[in-house]
Amino acid sequence: MKTAFFSSIILAVIGITSQVVLAQSALKQPVDLVNPLVDAANSRWFFFNSATRPFGMVNLSPDNAIDADWNAGYRYEKDSIKCFSHVHGWQLSGIPVLPTTGEFKGHLGSNQYGSRFSHAKEVIKAGYHKVVLDAYDITAELTSTTRVGFHKYTFPKSDKSQILFDFSTFLGPSDTEKGHVKKVSNRELEGYAIMAPTVRRPKTLTVYFVAAFDKPFESFNGWRKGKLEELTNEIDGARTGAYVSFKTKAGDVRKMKVAISYVSAEQARLNLNTELPHWDFERTVQESRTDWNNWLSRIEVEGGNETEQSRFYTDLWHALQGRRIVSDVNGKYSDMTGPKQRIGQIPLDANGKPKFNHHNSDSFWGAQWTINTLWHLVYPEITESFVNSMVMMYQDGGLIPRGPAGGNYTYVMTGAATTPFIVSAYLKGIKGFDIAKAYEGLRKNHFPGGMMSKAGYEHNTFKGGGIEYYIERGYVPHPLSKTRYGFHQDGSTQTLEYTYQDYTLAQMAKMLGKADDYALFMKRAENYKNIWNPEIGWMWNRTLDGKWAEPVDILRYDNGWEEGNAAQFTWFVPHDIQGLINLMGGREAFTTKLNGSLEKAQQHDFVSGKSHDKETLEELRRVYINYGNQPSIQTAFLFNYSGAPWLTQYWSRQVVEKVYSGISPKYGYSGDEDQGLMGSLSVLMKTGIFSTNGGTTAKPFYEISSPIFNKITIHLNPAYYKGKQFVIDARNNSPQNLYIQSAQLNGKALNQPWVSHETVVNGGTLTLQMGDKPNKSWGSKPEDAPESMSSK
Repeated sequence: MKTAFFSSIILAVIGITSQVVLAQSALKQPVDLVNPLVDAANSRWFFFNSATRPFGMVNLSPDNAIDADWNAGYRYEKDSIKCFSHVHGWQLSGIPVLPTTGEFKGHLGSNQYGSRFSHAKEVIKAGYHKVVLDAYDITAELTSTTRVGFHKYTFPKSDKSQILFDFSTFLGPSDTEKGHVKKVSNRELEGYAIMAPTVRRPKTLTVYFVAAFDKPFESFNGWRKGKLEELTNEIDGARTGAYVSFKTKAGDVRKMKVAISYVSAEQARLNLNTELPHWDFERTVQESRTDWNNWLSRIEVEGGNETEQSRFYTDLWHALQGRRIVSDVNGKYSDMTGPKQRIGQIPLDANGKPKFNHHNSDSFWGAQWTINTLWHLVYPEITESFVNSMVMMYQDGGLIPRGPAGGNYTYVMTGAATTPFIVSAYLKGIKGFDIAKAYEGLRKNHFPGGMMSKAGYEHNTFKGGGIEYYIERGYVPHPLSKTRYGFHQDGSTQTLEYTYQDYTLAQMAKMLGKADDYALFMKRAENYKNIWNPEIGWMWNRTLDGKWAEPVDILRYDNGWEEGNAAQFTWFVPHDIQGLINLMGGREAFTTKLNGSLEKAQQHDFVSGKSHDKETLEELRRVYINYGNQPSIQTAFLFNYSGAPWLTQYWSRQVVEKVYSGISPKYGYSGDEDQGLMGSLSVLMKTGIFSTNGGTTAKPFYEISSPIFNKITIHLNPAYYKGKQFVIDARNNSPQNLYIQSAQLNGKALNQPWVSHETVVNGGTLTLQMGDKPNKSWGSKPEDAPESMSSK
């Protein structure tokens, strides 16, 4: 094992990043360029972040809407704050608090006790949030460590000042089933909230907390089912809450630390005492800023305007959010894979520190085009921690997850979505995990009884995935059955996903000397051809009787196509673009067809509306390509395979301009940023590198497009890669000069639109000469194309 947990690895590269920071000292630091308000008007519960650390268990922020998964959390255009809650994660929420003054109204609900606020009196930075609660004239400041929220409240003069804890509210994705609060002393509370199951997370989630106060409170009281109760030391039950009261003078400052754990209150207290033993709020704000700056400085950009740089580092910031740590500082974690909770322990290193963290995560559906590339290259220690977390969950519950929540399996989305992520890590030399156990778990997922047996959120059966049909017939029929076993029961998408995932697992099998498995999975990797309909020239649904489904409508959303349509999913053959080119009649026909789809998509700015509520409208879903969701985000890069790299350069720039530019709170990710996936995609497109197959060939590589910055320096982690840095130097670059005229790799001519992972991590420089007219000969020969399964 190469690492302890993330903070330890940051120290390994501190020498590199500190040089970057010093070089930029006269300018804004990367952390200063982060704008948390991008797309905040369209926030999903877990999207917005302010007072949090990278992958923090705590992500503390104001909530303007609280009773939904979508359109909840911090919503920029709302004018009131309901509470400050500590957990905003995939199917996770918990511990809402609010300071108030005057006659207490907490028992009446957040619509009564919430407060109006103004953006004019608000300050939001990476790791910090300041806002004035107008109803109470309280200035609230928030920051955090990884597992502790730190509050600083400046009160007005009041004989009735309070801080409330509301466990009677619906919060984000789930209701609060029960609360418990106990007074430990006049400076400390402890307790827990039991969050109700959801359609995605099938079991309850208990969030334990300890709240410490820098000054004693005078009284402790609560409420139950809307009625106030005088308390002695504790309150317990459904629809309950508690509050502490005290008198304040004008300008009095009260500080509160709230630590959480999914294991116990004792563990929450350990997290508190370990991570935040002091009361210096400003020190914690600065430490958070430094922490974020070290992470963000792994990629240094030069050129472009400040708005472009600000959006870039905001995208990178989102790539390091959302997928939360759920283990405690000593490595204890809650395992909910069995019939009841079990407390697990992550292995410790020689210094007694956990070797990795346990994680909570939405699906890795689409990760092959996003975090596979960004994390594996720039943050390999994150990759290694996530892989270890998945393998540990396999040991606990018998399956490698595709999106765990609160120690639960959720079976989010479809397929074996984490296979490419783990295989790519292994092929790139990230091997600090139990490789044999990982392969065992991955292989299980590709057969009946594994993840390929389950449709989305199929908790109780193993039928909706249609894996038996796929093995027997080479495709999953649609419709599979009159019975709806789960969500996303879309046979054609499942077929395409399985074929790609089979290919990726075949590469790991080959490296491990498993020849029979390699042959088996490589044969299955050709199954995409079974849903190619040559009569219409698109992928299409096949029914249970083997016939083509009728009527044909390639723009119809869902109906065999998961969160997309046939026009979008036709391009989903990440492992064999050459094979797809052959099916379409050759390079010219492929290029013409793909170019036509992008020309149509350009008419609606490449998305199905600029927000999720627009994306759900049927008329806006009838599009050929949608960069607001994952199924077709690879399309701009496929011209590198068909002999027209200049079109990849052109279209990737157009997508960046229309979809991933600007820093407005009213738009930014055009549907769903999806816990770092679309932030990662934006970062990759702007740096000019991509990986269509997710880095899953035996020798992984990166495809080259058109970077928007003049110079990009990727500082490599020396614990994993021997090269110090890899530089992309785009000379004569501008919005007009978007075409590559020629390229050099470490001073030697490069005539192919890709570069190997090994070359990149050994360090060096890729020099691109840019111009305003395409060089249609550069990288255009058949032998210049990146590797596909059929190109061998």
